Amino acid sequence: MAVFDDEPRKAAAGHQIGQDLSTLSLHELDERIAALKDEIKRMEEAKERKAASMSAASAFFKK
Repeated sequence: MAVFDDEPRKAAAGHQIGQDLSTLSLHELDERIAALKDEIKRMEEAKERKAASMSAASAFFKK
C-alpha cells in the first residue's frame, strides 16, 4: 500500500508513560502536557470525592 503526503495521519493513541519523546514536535509535546494535566485534575477530583464519601461513611458508622 502506497503512503502519500496528502493522506491524513492516524491520530496518536495517546501518551504512554516512558515512551520516547524525541520524535514529538513542540506542538505535540504541548498537547500531551495539556492532556496529562487535565487527567491529573480529573484524578484529583475523583480522589476528593472518594475521600468525602469515606469520611461520611466513617462518621455515620461511628454513631
